[in-house]
Amino acid sequence: MASASLFRILYKSRDCNARLGQLSTPHGVINTPVFMPVATQGCVKTLTPEDLLENQTEIVLCNTYHLYLRPSHMVIEKLGGLHQFMHWDHPLLTDSGGFQVFSLGDLVKHELHMMN
Repeated sequence: MASASLFRILYKSRDCNARLGQLSTPHGVINTPVFMPVATQGCVKTLTPEDLLENQTEIVLCNTYHLYLRPSHMVIEKLGGLHQFMHWDHPLLTDSGGFQVFSLGDLVKHELHMMN
């Protein structure tokens, strides 16, 4: 059973709605606000996981739809899950890919049809 995430507000501005916070997850702590590199298909282009750590990256964003298309959920599962696949045992955020399903769905259907 995975433990729940916890968000704490560490500081609130008196002048505006700005705040500093900390999100604790089973894979580590994320200080907010945070810069989140995008690893659309499971890797941040031009950077290794070691580069990300060296630059104090706390969390990486992946896109579920793109991961489903390539490398595929079957490959990711076979390799031990997304953290193992990416060689990244720190926090990950995966978006639903819903926008891509609707904006790219016809394009992907066309490409799949052309391959058959």
